[in-house]
Amino acid sequence: MNAPADPKKLIKGATGDWEVVVGMEIHAQVTSKSKLFSGASTEFGGEPNDHVSLVDAAMPGMLPVINEECVAQAVRTGLGLKAEINLRSVFDRKNYFYPDLPQGYQISQYKSPIVGEGEVLVDMIDGTQIRVGVERLHLEQDAGKSLHDQHPTMSFVDLNRSGVALMEIVSKPDIRSADEAKAYVTKLRTILRYLGTCDGDMEKGSLRADVNVSVRKPGDPLGTRCEIKNVNSIRFIGQAVEAEARRQIGILEDGGVIKQETRLFDPGKGETRSMRSKEEAHDYRYFPDPDLLPLEFDQAYVDALAAHLPELPDAKKARFIAEYGLSPYDAGVLVAERDQADYFESVAKGRDGKAAANWVINELFGRLNKEGLDIGASPVSAAQLGAVVDLIGEGTISGKIAKDLFEIVWTEGGDPRALVESRGMKQVTDTGAIEKAVDEVIAANPDKVQQAIAKPTMLGWFVGQVMKQTGGKANPQSVNDLLKAKLGI
Repeated sequence: MNAPADPKKLIKGATGDWEVVVGMEIHAQVTSKSKLFSGASTEFGGEPNDHVSLVDAAMPGMLPVINEECVAQAVRTGLGLKAEINLRSVFDRKNYFYPDLPQGYQISQYKSPIVGEGEVLVDMIDGTQIRVGVERLHLEQDAGKSLHDQHPTMSFVDLNRSGVALMEIVSKPDIRSADEAKAYVTKLRTILRYLGTCDGDMEKGSLRADVNVSVRKPGDPLGTRCEIKNVNSIRFIGQAVEAEARRQIGILEDGGVIKQETRLFDPGKGETRSMRSKEEAHDYRYFPDPDLLPLEFDQAYVDALAAHLPELPDAKKARFIAEYGLSPYDAGVLVAERDQADYFESVAKGRDGKAAANWVINELFGRLNKEGLDIGASPVSAAQLGAVVDLIGEGTISGKIAKDLFEIVWTEGGDPRALVESRGMKQVTDTGAIEKAVDEVIAANPDKVQQAIAKPTMLGWFVGQVMKQTGGKANPQSVNDLLKAKLGI
């Protein structure tokens, strides 16, 4: 039984509304020092064919030996996806010819994967939450890379990536829009980075997505899907879903049929193009790899790995809301990256959580984005930002002075408390000095006084003038109170 389609997610066509259905296959490179079946390095870069063992090059008689750390990383990921861990799994050979796959087959898992069904909870920007089911996670080896731009008539092959461990994470077709597709990959990437099982660096190809798209009239059975291969950025994933859905709707509305095929997304043109007709599983002639025994471990092994998992984004978000009184949105922003969440906690410890979140999100993240820096490169430490929050909380400086202070700490560094002392930035709380400034402003603007008495919203103008006169150092609340008393508002 299909769940009713959400009208907000439907795409308008000439013949009415269409629903897009998306499933994802995410290829995540496992964080480990050596490859899945050999001791060769997985380090990115390096001279072509530098990180290649005899196993990776498929020399005759070479036998694969499983890397236990890659197995542990797959189990950790399965636990992070609240998935079933299969204590027995089998490696299969998936046969296909590719110039950068020297064996002529890829060692993968087919009928018996290491991880079974799980789920990812995805928070959308409008405050709603969707649940995307995970079908399976299996381990497989990556292929090498063909280079077509090194020579006018020949292609070169670099096997550095050949044999690197990948986790293929296959979702159920639960995604219903381009925005949901982007949000799902973003959340999955966050979980992997928290777990430390994949660095999620899409620019280096550590995380790549195959996006399966089909369209149907709401309530109809699933349509024929097309797979868009190797999309390597979250923005492109959204564009690819949109472009492919519109292409399919156009064909169907013209009376045509969708052919199941593999396509590529061209970001420059904003369109997908055909690559090859889609193979079925039987085309690959899967069979258990005779060189590898079935992979077996016990529940105690899984429990030991589970005991050392870090706090994951959903749990951290719930704790930030409960412990620091944050809104779900602010908590979501802070837990998007583990080091951001750690930074916030250092600032918030023993302080007003909402004030700390405000400064971390608005001032610090805002400035980091503007400068194109990540949190690890912040010139303002958590201790320095915490001191700024303390100075405001104590009433030593006003919010406006705090922004000036933040700027000084960002560009010059230093201890915020010492800077406030040495640069005379303390807030004026002496009512005598503030009263003198208030009297001067009132005396200088008799016409404005009459206007303010008639229209009390004019009070803000007076507050601004007094603040200007005191160099922004007067306590704004004291200024407000004094003006109201003097003007009888």
